[in-house]
Amino acid sequence: MPPLSAIAFLGLAALTLGSAGIVAFSKNIIHSALALLGTFLGIAGLYVTLSADFLAATQVLVYVGGTLTLILFAVMLTSRIEDMKVSNPRGGILAAFGLVTVVLLVLGKVATMTPWPSESRPPMPSTAKLGHAFLGEYLLPFEIGSIVLLSAMIGAVVLARRAVKRAWEKD
Repeated sequence: MPPLSAIAFLGLAALTLGSAGIVAFSKNIIHSALALLGTFLGIAGLYVTLSADFLAATQVLVYVGGTLTLILFAVMLTSRIEDMKVSNPRGGILAAFGLVTVVLLVLGKVATMTPWPSESRPPMPSTAKLGHAFLGEYLLPFEIGSIVLLSAMIGAVVLARRAVKRAWEKD
């Protein structure tokens, strides 16, 4: 029986690939956006199984918390386009299938010909050590970055508010 970590990795990989397939092939954009949530969470889970807990937390905070929320707001705030014709030629599907086949063959050849190191490497620093570094040795650059991001957010809100106010006054 395979170890539990291998089962978890394969399950999360299946979740990620299945969700990505729904994102690519769903005709409903809301379903695609929600499947994107599953894809992002699956990738975060893969990071956890690979002992990259900081990357997993960053994946959830940045992509799930920020990017996906932005996509959902953009979808819900845009007006619906009616009477739009989308062509779907079969030649494009065949070309994409051929390209994917070639890429997979090249990747397989590279993976089999690469001399992979078999010795174990020292563990990466933990998230706790990274947090101590941010709040210790690198406190000043961390705070400067925080202030720059905060001022960018405030500036974006001010600019958006002006644009909304002008649009409101025109109507």
